[in-house]
Amino acid sequence: MKSPKRGRPANRGPVEESREDPLIRPCRGIAEFEACIAVERAVWQSSDVDIIPIPLFVVASETGGQVLGAFHGTDLVGFTLAIAGWRARKPFLHSHMTAVLDGYRDRGIGRRLKLFQREDALARGISLVEWTFDPLVTKNAYFNFMRLGAIARRYLPNAYGITTSPLHGSLPTDRLVAEWHLRSDRVLRLLAGKQVIPPTAKKAVRITIPGDVEALRSSDPSRAHDLQSAVRAEFLKWLGKGYSATAVKKTKIGMAYILEPGSPT
Repeated sequence: MKSPKRGRPANRGPVEESREDPLIRPCRGIAEFEACIAVERAVWQSSDVDIIPIPLFVVASETGGQVLGAFHGTDLVGFTLAIAGWRARKPFLHSHMTAVLDGYRDRGIGRRLKLFQREDALARGISLVEWTFDPLVTKNAYFNFMRLGAIARRYLPNAYGITTSPLHGSLPTDRLVAEWHLRSDRVLRLLAGKQVIPPTAKKAVRITIPGDVEALRSSDPSRAHDLQSAVRAEFLKWLGKGYSATAVKKTKIGMAYILEPGSPT
């Protein structure tokens, strides 16, 4: 795993790993923002009411946020949209949306977008990026915790309301808030090629997500809702006691979140 070069802002030039890999660079202009929306529609298949519109892409790009694209030739195949925020007297980025077209997934593009995001943020003096993700989608949890080094200390029940995206299956949009502390030892170890080792302390707790939960959204919505409610209760209980989700680990029936006391970064 190669660590990105430090000290070079994203807007000084694109990052390209090989001739066959998509080019990662900032998106520029209305036409490229429209291409982002086309990817958004293809991935989430939402109605217009839930589509992020062009003006937000413009605002993000003009006010310290990010609109980063993955380009295969002239075609946009993935993007990341982040808006600038301010918390505890420090700037941070809220990475609202990252999407990669179906034919380009599982090729490392999402991770390259995030690493490019990190490089650009650090070059501007920003050391924290946050985003929300569905705790029931354990593939995303693995990516966030074990590939990027994020942690989670907040759980937002029904953060965005019931959406029109079939991916959400008409369930409440419960979300964990991923905190990506860009200079943390956890992140630096991962960038150096080392693994995140799930905590084994006696005080660590597990919240297990069955492997079939995503299929239940369409096959058995009532059961999926009950499972979501149980998971929500567990997260609110332990996060409310000062625990942090720091890793995930495969189990016989799916994937378990590992939570440990305190707020490690």
